[in-house]
Amino acid sequence: MLGYVWLSVLRSAYALTLAALQIPATSLSLKFRPVHLLVGSTMVTALGWLLAGLAGGATALGAALVVAGVGGSVQHPIASAMVSRAYGTAAKRPLGIYNFAGDVGKSLLPASAAVLLTYGSYQHVVMVYAGVGLLAALLIWSQLKNVDTASQHPATRRNASSIRKGAEHPAAFRVLLFTAVLDSAVRMGFLTFLPFIIKAHGGSLAQTGIGLTLVFIGGAIGKFCCGWLADSVGSSRAIVLTEVATALLIVVVLMAPLMTGMLALPLLGVVLNGTSSVLYGGVTDVVEAPGLERAFSVFYTGTIGAGAVAPVLYGYVGDHASITAAVAVIAATAAVSFLPVSVAVFRRPDLFGEPARRSTRQD
Repeated sequence: MLGYVWLSVLRSAYALTLAALQIPATSLSLKFRPVHLLVGSTMVTALGWLLAGLAGGATALGAALVVAGVGGSVQHPIASAMVSRAYGTAAKRPLGIYNFAGDVGKSLLPASAAVLLTYGSYQHVVMVYAGVGLLAALLIWSQLKNVDTASQHPATRRNASSIRKGAEHPAAFRVLLFTAVLDSAVRMGFLTFLPFIIKAHGGSLAQTGIGLTLVFIGGAIGKFCCGWLADSVGSSRAIVLTEVATALLIVVVLMAPLMTGMLALPLLGVVLNGTSSVLYGGVTDVVEAPGLERAFSVFYTGTIGAGAVAPVLYGYVGDHASITAAVAVIAATAAVSFLPVSVAVFRRPDLFGEPARRSTRQD
């Protein structure tokens, strides 16, 4: 039987590949139209799913996940930059909706897989999802093939190092990135251990699936709504609120009886995933349009890389101490993850332009 560390390594095969290729994928954006990259990468991801369905062991499954990660590495920076350019300074909410759409998929996949597994084998179900990936590639092509905006032309994206506040305050982007790394470590670490928490409380396999679905549904709502929260109270306050709530709710899920913990999971999902929308939206505040692909690729490299490595580190704690100790460390990470932003804003209140945004709303 695989230990927590090796389970985490297998789970991280996709994410590690995704993180490693974010920046190289940005280089492709200087030569090809975004729509071509999105279609091609989606087809490669579908190929990874197909290979996963044919895999006969853990090693082959890991290799299939790497192939899927190669395809997925293109989608984050390219699509995020397209959304940001399309909406300019008003990109926070659209980016939140974009992230929300991704979480809708994460919510539907385990639920639909649970239904499909009652009619077929694991291999057949995974191949069905490979077919869905191919259909998605065709849909992207049909909807975007005739789009002709500045974001579609490589010449407009040559300058990939222009950070709006980075020219004056490069700390702004670094603070956002560091906070996002901690936030991603908390999110992926908790999701890795949630099935074991539910099992330790006497939950069944079905309850584990329900629990994960509840978190994903809450996460989708959080990504959709937290952009509005950031507009209302400011990004720094939104980060503090969501991270503190995350730490407290993780403790509730860990220590409370099973049903109480299950009831807390949707709310935990809201704050667990909601912070990421605030952080991604903050990138558009500190980066000029020509540098968006590069900025998002660096940002996603940090967050995805942290999400891939953190479960392995937490898994080491779980193997050598206990699940409770590992999850307690995750909660502690959440409890301190807002400190970089808080300290930065304390030292320079206008670092993220929040006073300017509030005055704009008052006008």
